[in-house]
Amino acid sequence: MTLTIGIDVGGTKVAAGVVDHDGRIIERLKRATPSGSPELTAKVIGETVTELAGLHKVDAVGIGAAGFIDVAGSGVLFAPNLAWRNEPLKQRVEDYVGLPVVVENDANAAAWAETMLGAARGHEHVMLVAVGTGIGAGIVINGQLYRGRWGIAGEPGHYRVVPEGRLCGCGNRGCWEQYASGSALVAEAREFARRSPGGAVRLLQLGGGTADGINGREVTQAAVEGDAAALRCFEIVGSWLGQGLAALAAILDPGCFVIGGGVSEAGDLLIRPARAAFADALTGGSYRPHAEIRLAQLGPEAGVIGAADLARRTLG
Repeated sequence: MTLTIGIDVGGTKVAAGVVDHDGRIIERLKRATPSGSPELTAKVIGETVTELAGLHKVDAVGIGAAGFIDVAGSGVLFAPNLAWRNEPLKQRVEDYVGLPVVVENDANAAAWAETMLGAARGHEHVMLVAVGTGIGAGIVINGQLYRGRWGIAGEPGHYRVVPEGRLCGCGNRGCWEQYASGSALVAEAREFARRSPGGAVRLLQLGGGTADGINGREVTQAAVEGDAAALRCFEIVGSWLGQGLAALAAILDPGCFVIGGGVSEAGDLLIRPARAAFADALTGGSYRPHAEIRLAQLGPEAGVIGAADLARRTLG
């Protein structure tokens, strides 16, 4: 049985696993990411691979990296939460571990996992939208990852939905992720609490008495309890999400959207308003098939599973 290692490198942690042909993780490791040093990050990845390879015979390594991956899949052009700038990650890790290495964007790796082994199994035209602090995405067309001319397709969080709208971390204003992400959910809840504290009693209780103490966990808990203010926040963010999906459907026409990321753990609180807004906003919606909108199945391990599966396929 062929085993490969999948690694998901984020701004705070390196998650790794030995993965079998069916996408099962049979050994796991996590390490902190030394995000300020490209050399130390590569060293931590190499040490993690070495430790796992000492426990299981593995044939290749797949790395899902949070950043722009070059068209050759050999390095990281830019990573907003790491110090990678034109970093030759594939070569660095191969030199360290002596195994073939595949480098892919982390959202692409997750999209691949959900398409081949998760929520979108059976579909060949898929878009994973990862709703977390921001919005990331991966695109599968005709059963293949779509990476674009320069390798950095799949950044819909930064298309502008509100001209001169909220300031985004990318430097522009009005980006989609400022309205349909975990950060947007928290911003809506805090604004509501400041504007109408009498209507946000439960949110303020969970936030320790201040609007600034309200975070995503508190909004979700309050919504699960049936709190009207928290439910309204999910309605707003879910509606923005659905409208954005409708715009993406007009461009890419996928058969299935998979919603992942931390905010997706709220389940129907997010998906229900997103589906409704998608149906309302879809161009020619009465005359065309509607893409399915499904919750991701593989959770936070999708990046590890997808990276490992991509590495396995390079061996053929």
